[in-house]
Amino acid sequence: MTTTTACRSCGSSDRRVVLSFGDTPLSDVLLTAEQLQVPEARYPLELMVCEDCALVQLRDSVDPVVLYGGHYPYYSSVSPGLVAHFEACAEQLRIARGLGPDSLVVEAASNDGVLLRPFADAGIPVLGIDPAHGPAAAAEAAGVPTMVDYFGLPVAERLAAAGRRADLLLGANVLNLVDDPNDFAAATARLLTDDGVAVLEVPYVADTVDQGAFDNVFHQNVTYWSATSAADLFARHGLALVDAERIETFGGSLRLSIARHGVVSPRLDALLGDERARGVDTFDYFAGFAARTAATREALVDLLRSARANGARIAAYGAAGGMATTLLSYAGIDSALIDYAVDRNPHKHGWFTAGSHLEIHPPDRLVDDPPDLLLLCAWNYEREVLAQQHAFRAAGGRVVVPIPHPRIV
Repeated sequence: MTTTTACRSCGSSDRRVVLSFGDTPLSDVLLTAEQLQVPEARYPLELMVCEDCALVQLRDSVDPVVLYGGHYPYYSSVSPGLVAHFEACAEQLRIARGLGPDSLVVEAASNDGVLLRPFADAGIPVLGIDPAHGPAAAAEAAGVPTMVDYFGLPVAERLAAAGRRADLLLGANVLNLVDDPNDFAAATARLLTDDGVAVLEVPYVADTVDQGAFDNVFHQNVTYWSATSAADLFARHGLALVDAERIETFGGSLRLSIARHGVVSPRLDALLGDERARGVDTFDYFAGFAARTAATREALVDLLRSARANGARIAAYGAAGGMATTLLSYAGIDSALIDYAVDRNPHKHGWFTAGSHLEIHPPDRLVDDPPDLLLLCAWNYEREVLAQQHAFRAAGGRVVVPIPHPRIV
């Protein structure tokens, strides 16, 4: 673990603490039954904001080998909603950019290749770059060539030297994961063709704060971006943020378009103006986040404890992801309140969640052994999960949605 002393983007030492969770377990690190018997590693989780460039970031960084090595269980293709989102994005970009057999589409942190597959199916050359062996192997099996590596300037230099510069560089939920955003921006500048474009999706920090989505803070999410802070980063590397589209993924995200030159789109201009008007580039905007987070935690724990005291059996849905780990750890929710966890991802079945030590089962367990309440840790997929669990709800099961305010549906 490394503790930073300056802003990851602009290098300023003028940072202030927004919210501290103390020491928490790592998300997406699953445990075997044997590992439950030994002390579990925990790491500091403290959120700060830079008062010079407005970048929100963690104070501490965990070694990427610890975060993404071993049994890394996150596969994008498990979520039908994400698959549909990426397919629509790929089709839109293919048409808008006029991509064809002479183009090259590169994706940083390509996971199991779900975003690149539509381009490959259309006969467009693609290359994925991802450090996690399991998802990379799944991408290769699906016909998406993938380098097992971290996207950064050394990789970009090798590809550019080999004549493989990108007409389109993609990154879905990756800029927020890199510990050195300047290296990422420099790599982007090196890899893009002269008229190439990078399209990056990142969770939008304003949506995180406005919704009180404190569970979006976890060790993999090192940085939390606004249009203001993203524009500052890429300008430092000779690139321009030319567009920003608000999208629904991960509880509210931005789709950023970056190029060597171009005119700022009207919606980006409006978004930058809105951020200035609301003070998203100031500490005051974040000042109440900690108090609202504590209030949400207390309300959720009270709800679950009351239900438990009245004899309710409670299960958790999606309890092994990044957001779920922070939610359960910060609220102190474990097997004393939750009977078991379920998840659609087969790579998680039979393992135990970090911190809360809940055994993970397929969603069929909800039919075979129905609880009274289902805590929806993956609340940002509420519509998708409620549709999937129609039978559970029709049989009288109720779902607890924890964010932004705990409620039962």
